[in-house]
Amino acid sequence: MKGSQSHEFETDVPASELWEVYGTLRVGELVPELLPHIFAKAELASGDGDVGTIWRLTFAPGIPGLETYTEKLTKVDNENYIKEAESIDGDIMKLGFLYYMVRCEIIGKGLTSSVIRSTIEYEIDDGHPELEAMVSTAILAAVAESLSGYIKMEKMAHSSS
Repeated sequence: MKGSQSHEFETDVPASELWEVYGTLRVGELVPELLPHIFAKAELASGDGDVGTIWRLTFAPGIPGLETYTEKLTKVDNENYIKEAESIDGDIMKLGFLYYMVRCEIIGKGLTSSVIRSTIEYEIDDGHPELEAMVSTAILAAVAESLSGYIKMEKMAHSSS
């Protein structure tokens, strides 16, 4: 059984400024710093942020069923601000997902605002329909909101100094 879920977060940060974080290795540095209650750490296993880069994520204690997650970047589109990462190891795959992919798209809405669209596409074995209830964009929504807030705070700090 295949499925998908999406979340959109509208922000008053320009798409190009969001991509300076989302489209680089900086995203992996910031996520555990900004969301320590969700991510204990993000380790760059290999790569430079382009296709083929592998991240190992460790979730904070208390996230049911998830301790580790390893993803490989399969698409990095710097013109259209799209990044896709497929799960290649860790608890999501051990739970029984056959395929699990996260896509982040930064969509410009004029010069000063944008939408962060986060999508999860997945496939599960028909014998495990309970896995569908585990799919949630809540973590991606938290990432979008926190990164947007961080960029706005950095911008304010630089403009006042």
